[in-house]
Amino acid sequence: MTESLASVETPDLLEEVAAPREAAVAVEDERLVEGLRLGAEAAYETLIQRFQQPVFNLVSRLLRDPDEACDVVQEVFLKVFRKIGLFRGDSSLKTWIYRIAVNETNNHCRWNGRHRHQEVDLESCPEHGRSYRDTLPASGRSPFDYVLDRERQGLIEAALADLNPTFRSVVVLRDVEELSYEEIAAILQVPLGTVKSRILRGRDALRRGLETRLESEPAFRLMPQTVE
Repeated sequence: MTESLASVETPDLLEEVAAPREAAVAVEDERLVEGLRLGAEAAYETLIQRFQQPVFNLVSRLLRDPDEACDVVQEVFLKVFRKIGLFRGDSSLKTWIYRIAVNETNNHCRWNGRHRHQEVDLESCPEHGRSYRDTLPASGRSPFDYVLDRERQGLIEAALADLNPTFRSVVVLRDVEELSYEEIAAILQVPLGTVKSRILRGRDALRRGLETRLESEPAFRLMPQTVE
C-alpha cells in the first residue's frame, strides 16, 4: 500500500520541483535577453558561458565533419547577436538558439555539398594523355597578385581603423598577433568570457565594414593591362 502511494505521488512531487526551476530559467532568460538588447557586455559573457558548449556539442553531432563545428558555432552566435531583437519569447531562449544552430548547420552542409560537388580532381580527367595538372599555369605570383593583395590589406586596415577600439584590440591581438584567449585576457585584464564575446562582436563589425567598402568599390578596381 505504501509503495503504491509513493508511485502515485512521485510524479506530482517531480512536477512541484520542476515548476520553480522552469520559472527561474524563464526569469533568467528574460533578464539575459534584455541585457543583450541593451548591449550589456555582461549579458554577452553570460550567453557565451551558458550556451557555447551545448551549441558546439549539438553542431558537432549534426555535422558530417565535426572539425568544422567551430566555424558553424561562430556563425550561430553572430546570428544570435544580430537577431536578438526579433526574439519574442514564443519559445525558450534555448529552443530559439538551438533552432538557429540547426538552420546554420543545414546551410553549411548545403553550401559544402554544392561546392564539393563542383570540385575537379586535378590528378584525373586526362586530355590527350595529359592531366589537368600539366596544363595549369606556373604557381609563381605575378606583380598584379601582389598589388591586389596590398589593396585588400588596405581595405582590411581601413575597416579595422573604424572599429570600436574595444573590439579592434581583441581582433588585432587574436587574428593578427595570433595570441591565445588566455593571453589576451591577461593583457586586457578582462575575463575570458569577455574576450570571446568581444572577438565575436568585433569580427562581425569588421565583416560588415568590409562588405560596405567592397560594395562601394568596383568589383575589380585593378586590372592587368595588356601590351599594345
